[in-house]
Amino acid sequence: MTTTEIFNKLWNEYTDRTPSAQKIKDLFTDKGNTVYNDHVAFRTFDDSRVNIDVLAKPFIKAGYVACGEYTFESKKLFAKHFEHATDKNAPRVFISQLKTAEFSYELQGAVKKMIDSIPVDVLASDDLVFKGRLWEQPSFEIYKELQAETEYAAWLYVNGFCANHFTVDVNKLNTFGSLEEVNTFLKENGFKMNTSGGEIKGTPVQMLEQSSVLADKVPIEFKETTEEITSCYYEFAFRHPMENGELYSGFIAGSADKIFESTDMVLQEA
Repeated sequence: MTTTEIFNKLWNEYTDRTPSAQKIKDLFTDKGNTVYNDHVAFRTFDDSRVNIDVLAKPFIKAGYVACGEYTFESKKLFAKHFEHATDKNAPRVFISQLKTAEFSYELQGAVKKMIDSIPVDVLASDDLVFKGRLWEQPSFEIYKELQAETEYAAWLYVNGFCANHFTVDVNKLNTFGSLEEVNTFLKENGFKMNTSGGEIKGTPVQMLEQSSVLADKVPIEFKETTEEITSCYYEFAFRHPMENGELYSGFIAGSADKIFESTDMVLQEA
């Protein structure tokens, strides 16, 4: 698959889960903007059958290379970001994984059971990022147990492998000059921002500013009940130039740490 085919397929699946993203994109377009994608993010577990390197396969085949590594101590996550080797306009890819060994035996067992249930031929495929949830219908009891330890694992248990968020490249918007203007526009149109760590994460000095709306909530049919649970969200990134004049292309772990919380159920209920 070409990069265009990959991201078009991901976008179509993402907007099925995240209706607000298409609405926001349309709002920008209606104001005379062409919306470009800064990066797409994915979540997974550190099991060698589904880890970062496995999810990265379709991107590596399309010409991407690993460019940065990040550790999130409090959330017990490790991440890598990838960029296309030759096409500087291609979106970045950010993939994180949960360090399961740092959690309870109960959580480790639940994760192993999920992955053990995935057919071997599916695990061997190069398109896991498109597959969604590959294990049995989730249990609300297990969801709550996972959530008590980490929202990240609970989210993955329900949503599976998919684009966790797309990101608007604010630098390329024609009618907005800053992230503050974008955030004001979103709030004026009824969208609720992730305010964990501040509405804007990062500073011009760090060369990357980020914000995000809270994730959509969708009804999930658990074994015991149907509940509205967070799906995915839309992010917005504004990059500043480095000393050589080129825009900073990496990520800030401290900012990403708070962006992760866009799917936290506790923020939805605040």
